[in-house]
Amino acid sequence: MSEKLFKSTAIVSMMTFISRILGFVRDIVIARLFGAGLGADVFFVAFKIPNFLRRLFAEGAFSQAFIPVLAEYRNRGDKDLKELIASTSGTLATILFIITVIGVLAAPVLIMLFAPGFIGDDYKITLAGNLLKITFPYLFFISLTALAGAILNSFGKFAAPAFTPVFLNLSLIACAIWLSPHLAEPVTALAWGVFIGGVVQLLFQIPFLIKIGQLPKPRWGWRESGVQKIIKLMLPAIFGVSVAQINLLLDTILASFLVTGSISWLYYSDRLVEFPLGIFGIALATVILPSLSKKHASKSKAEFSNTIDWALRWVFIIGTPAAIGLVWLAEPLLLSLFQYGEFSASDAHQASLSLMAYGLGLLPFIFIKVLAPGYFARQDTKTPVKIGIIALVTNMVLNIILMLQFAHVGLALATSISAALNAALLYIGLRKLGVYQPRTGWRKFIIQLLIPNVALIGILFWLTPETIKWIDSGVWQRFIMLFGLIAAAMATYFILLSLVGIKVKSLLKIAKA
Repeated sequence: MSEKLFKSTAIVSMMTFISRILGFVRDIVIARLFGAGLGADVFFVAFKIPNFLRRLFAEGAFSQAFIPVLAEYRNRGDKDLKELIASTSGTLATILFIITVIGVLAAPVLIMLFAPGFIGDDYKITLAGNLLKITFPYLFFISLTALAGAILNSFGKFAAPAFTPVFLNLSLIACAIWLSPHLAEPVTALAWGVFIGGVVQLLFQIPFLIKIGQLPKPRWGWRESGVQKIIKLMLPAIFGVSVAQINLLLDTILASFLVTGSISWLYYSDRLVEFPLGIFGIALATVILPSLSKKHASKSKAEFSNTIDWALRWVFIIGTPAAIGLVWLAEPLLLSLFQYGEFSASDAHQASLSLMAYGLGLLPFIFIKVLAPGYFARQDTKTPVKIGIIALVTNMVLNIILMLQFAHVGLALATSISAALNAALLYIGLRKLGVYQPRTGWRKFIIQLLIPNVALIGILFWLTPETIKWIDSGVWQRFIMLFGLIAAAMATYFILLSLVGIKVKSLLKIAKA
């Protein structure tokens, strides 16, 4: 089972890697054409609102509630399963359509709610409202895409859902390069890129659903027992699984009061954190939730615990060096990727400060992705919501305190601290419930990990050039230096990882009961 989980995680990671690379290309294009000025700030707000709601309801609470119920209905037979999918998709589509219409009509009001710092600047408010009218329907398309992806994941078809985000990146790149020069307000092209990307992602999933025979005709089914069960699980899960997204949204709201560029600095630093988080953290969570749901449905308590243990060890192995790299190489990364055209060296420096703060929270971010499914697979959404509220309130208090002292960097730091609290409470909860019992060897494992990570820091300290050299270098020289550093660090880390006795083959056997 562990080997199968590893292979599935590797597939999702590879597809996500492709998507994230294109995401970087997308952000490089946006940074070059629009910089970190007014237009970019306004677009990021208009995109963040439907994207936030998508992560909150679709990929967040909905998926976490839907997959365990889907696993339960698969045990009942194909007829019941198809009825559940038909009623769920029809009900979700109807509700999403109504929300989308309201969102488009209320766009100016939503901008004032999500970016109150724009109030008083009529141009900003008007432009942001116009962009939101175009981007808001993305919520409809991407939420149905998430539904399709959840079904495919439950059937062990991980590649297509993981590859799907590629089309959003391609759409944004194409619109930024070829559509923006023809519009009176060039940044509007990015909004159309979001809209088109949403449509294409949904259409891409449909043939794969047909192939596995799981595309029944959608119908309204609000009162169906399966739908009611999903809703019951989903409501508290909105907080339990999406606290990190709410925290990031609060960052944007408060950043709208800071100097122009703050929203963009936070966006670009968050994007770099999302790279390892998406490639590994979200990939791992995507794979283990269906697995944990099946183990819970079949009452395999030992395998349930072993799967969580297996995932946590992999978080430490991959997440720790990734966090070190993000913090140490924050400014070189931003200079190499984004400091061209309208995005200045000063913008890169400001964004690097918030990246370092976000980087400190990378491990907690990944832990949340792994630990939360331990509750949702058991159809327990009440415990994560209590923990989520504690973390959310903590973040709000820290936001105010740290923003006054450190501006946008304080907002990022508050998010990381609250994520650490969230992860710690989720872990303690699983232990208290007796759901997770660590296998033997953890103390030795942590000591073994210290050596390659200390060596990694040493290599980066020794080889990383001064900031001025990065600024004065051309694009190819920057990338050669960056890739050389990363290659040297990775080689050192994985060689020492093997020498201290941590081997992939042994970890593949950990999850076996």
